[in-house]
Amino acid sequence: MTQVTRIKVEATVNAPMAKVWEAWNNPADIMQWNSPDPSWHCPSSENDLTVGGKFKNRMEAKDGSFGFDFEGTYDTVELHKEITYTMGDGRKATTLFSEQNGKNLVETTFDAENENDPEFQKQGWQAILNNFVTYVESTKQ
Repeated sequence: MTQVTRIKVEATVNAPMAKVWEAWNNPADIMQWNSPDPSWHCPSSENDLTVGGKFKNRMEAKDGSFGFDFEGTYDTVELHKEITYTMGDGRKATTLFSEQNGKNLVETTFDAENENDPEFQKQGWQAILNNFVTYVESTKQ
């Protein structure tokens, strides 16, 4: 059995927890922030934020050269605190939300996949999280 590499990304958001939670989970918001850089976009998002519910976010290069569905099933949903899910390939991810000094910390830990270097995966997930922060802080006050 191979050892699973766990990767953690985190960011602090200067916005109320209710706004952070809403932007993280609302498909209309997800489509606005869910990309690692300006050459990518998220043209569709579906989200059933319940235990056993599913999500599916379409990720595509804007030039049409590549795209994939990022999807999974929720294992844990605790309002304003935790979301854990299992991805389509069996990997797990957990996102924790916590208030610290009047701001909100968002931490995601996920199982790395085997195709890409773990550092590359961390950079991609961190870039998406950074886009989330920028989006929330500019639109959700």
